[in-house]
Amino acid sequence: LITRHEPVTARKLFGVVAGIAGTGLIVGPEAFKGVALSGLGHQLWAQLAIVAATICYAGAAIFGKSFKGLDPMLPAAGSLISGSALLIPAGLIVERPWTVVPSAASIAALLALSVFSTALALVIYFRLINTLGSVGATSQAYLRVPIGVGIGTVFLGEQLNATAWLGLACVIAGVAAMTIPARLRSPAPKAI
Repeated sequence: LITRHEPVTARKLFGVVAGIAGTGLIVGPEAFKGVALSGLGHQLWAQLAIVAATICYAGAAIFGKSFKGLDPMLPAAGSLISGSALLIPAGLIVERPWTVVPSAASIAALLALSVFSTALALVIYFRLINTLGSVGATSQAYLRVPIGVGIGTVFLGEQLNATAWLGLACVIAGVAAMTIPARLRSPAPKAI
């Protein structure tokens, strides 16, 4: 709505509203009663960092549209190189990695996270921005809450109430509305 970098259709707007409402329903009505927000302001810098990260995430999706036409590997590589250039010096100063002896399992986890959860995920992300647009590509964020709840249900034996199931339906409907392409209109018949 602000940057006007892609059209805001009724479907996309419905998808965003349904996704937010569904996430709220899954988290639970108690979040709306103030329980989830009861600590607001107690750790202000951490809370502001989350808000800043959210704004950066949205800005990245909008800016990512400018890479349209490029192989998704190029902006993904540029993102990783830029991030490394910023984080390696900071990591050397703060963490002093020469004092740590990592285990083989931690090195394997680092490699798996680097290759699959970061590099491959960024290539897929920039491909989605090219094909679905920024709203469609960022719609995957709505799926994090139901996946987390699903993991808790399957592995921790948590039970879902009717409100959570309704929220799941809203999230799925919202993501579908944002990502499934609209039907192409057939051309109007020509007058003879």
